[in-house]
Amino acid sequence: MGQSAGVQEGGHGWSVGGAASDGAEVGGCGRSNKTSTGVASIGRRRPCPWTPEKSTRNNDPTRRIAAATSDSHTYRAERGELLENLAAHASGENPEHPVTSHNQQIAHLPKPPPTPHAAAAATPNPNQTLLPPRHTMASAYDREDGLAPPQPHGGGPADAYDPNYVPDSVKTFVVHLYRHIRDKNVFEINQMYEGGFQRLSDRLFRDSPWPSAEAVAPYCDGDHVFLLLYRELWYRHAYARLSPLTASHRSESWSNYCDLFSVVLHGVVNMQLPNQWLWDMVDEFVYQFQSFCQYRAKLKNKTEDELQQLKQFDKAWNVYGVLNYLQALVEKSDIAQILEREKEGLEQFTATDGYDYEGGSNVLKVLGYYSMIGLLRIHCLLGDYHTGLKCLAPINLNQQGVYTIVIGSHISTIYHYGFANLMMRRYVDATKEFNKILLYILKYKQYHQKSPQYDQILKKNEQMYALLAICLSLCPQNKLIDENVSTQLKEKYNDKMTKMQRFDDEAYAAYDELFSYACPKFITPSPPVLDQPLTNYNQDAYRLQLKLFLYEVKQQQLLSGIRSYLKLYSAITIAKLAQYMEMDEATLRSILLTYKHKMHAVDSNGKIVSSADFDFYINEDVIHVVESKSNKPQGDYFLRQILKFEETIAELEKVQFD
Repeated sequence: MGQSAGVQEGGHGWSVGGAASDGAEVGGCGRSNKTSTGVASIGRRRPCPWTPEKSTRNNDPTRRIAAATSDSHTYRAERGELLENLAAHASGENPEHPVTSHNQQIAHLPKPPPTPHAAAAATPNPNQTLLPPRHTMASAYDREDGLAPPQPHGGGPADAYDPNYVPDSVKTFVVHLYRHIRDKNVFEINQMYEGGFQRLSDRLFRDSPWPSAEAVAPYCDGDHVFLLLYRELWYRHAYARLSPLTASHRSESWSNYCDLFSVVLHGVVNMQLPNQWLWDMVDEFVYQFQSFCQYRAKLKNKTEDELQQLKQFDKAWNVYGVLNYLQALVEKSDIAQILEREKEGLEQFTATDGYDYEGGSNVLKVLGYYSMIGLLRIHCLLGDYHTGLKCLAPINLNQQGVYTIVIGSHISTIYHYGFANLMMRRYVDATKEFNKILLYILKYKQYHQKSPQYDQILKKNEQMYALLAICLSLCPQNKLIDENVSTQLKEKYNDKMTKMQRFDDEAYAAYDELFSYACPKFITPSPPVLDQPLTNYNQDAYRLQLKLFLYEVKQQQLLSGIRSYLKLYSAITIAKLAQYMEMDEATLRSILLTYKHKMHAVDSNGKIVSSADFDFYINEDVIHVVESKSNKPQGDYFLRQILKFEETIAELEKVQFD
């Protein structure tokens, strides 16, 4: 196999922009990746799988990611030779024929000395048991190696796990993934990431970890950056499948994220990764921070060894460190400036889905983009809703963006954005966004039924319906709701919404129930004080947020009665309304002022805006009601009917008469 001129000693990397390889293949892709620019995946035959194929943007050949699926017969024929090369390369017996060819470096950074966590990262917990996966990846990588896994790794007990044993199918997976990352073959990386990794996990590692990074290092030339990516997958698999994870394991995962993000921030990264992987990286980073905060807050039943580990790893998953890494990715990527220049037509980011089609890297920019969503999520978990919305400000939610490409990113963004607006009494903004995402899920959820993320989609869908029910009960805005969403909402929560319109204990209990079901899992970021009597404080943050929310509800409970009476009149005296409400005039005036206050909020631009569906003013002890009249969206109705008509015509044209 031909090698480029830029090979470094030790096989840990290549010089940036080195000469392209001669296109020699490593087992079973059935094609050459030779290009003049070294970007094997850009601008060829196959459209990107996560972009709708009928999109007009895909008509541009630069919007396509070239990758042909391997022929299965070619793959099986070459597999034997590949595995022989792997074995020879791992043992050092065949130095003239290395497994991979060096054509470019995935990150230009000297390899640091091994961290003290490296050896411990592969050490399993003998008490590990199977947990349902928090989320998994779609199965799309259809290659079969036909090798029966050894019995101890085919679903056997976790204590039979050998971190140094690497099945042949894992060797093949590592070699292919490494080569595709080196070649910037985004399509194949995405296929292996979403399909191959999950399928191998199901077949070989249902209740045990993957082989250690040190064990697979010979099959990726010991590349430091690739091993950081592999460890990120290793720990994600451990979080999803194995329990309980100790503080030591959690600390090692934190160290790996620190090393990985440091490479992205301070190195010269020369690779392209799928948006799905980059989003999952940020999403998992925030999830593991949340999980660690919950873990260390449950002190009551912890053993002496677990408490000692908490003392030892007290710096792991520090809230300031987590926020600083995400903020550093945002600032280093200049993503806010990129999005601003894109509005002026000076740069393309959304139009290319964040990918670089000129041979560069998308990793820093897209990580910076998704880090803004990660910051929103963390601030919501901390109860700082204003700062969270401020972090998301550069992203325009009224337009399609990179956040809409990945379904998990889309749902997470709108869920946390809507919840933050709900807690800040911006009910109209929350209602609008919940309506849009719920309508989207209603229309397109059938396309995700085979995805392992389908259960997560349905769960967030139910939670957002509950939040929408709260919004509409506190601030009725039925004109903003699509009729299909409204129908679904009535089927799910009509009884509870009827209760919440009253001002009694049942209404209070209904608000409590829906909020507890739909709110995020709030966290207390401060480390525990282990010298004091041990108690569980993992629910303290949730109880505080629930208390603040119910206090707000209690202040507004009388407003529903005011609203129902004012909707019946265009003008009514204060004395008459006080008689109907069975209260004195002074109390009624106070409630009217409360209504004015609660139905107004400060928007993101600092302006005071009304969220009420009608307004009123008082002149000489007479209340004058002014109901807002919004124009019905007739245009949307006609557009929907035109589309239905065109679909009907298309179906009729397919009918053949004898």
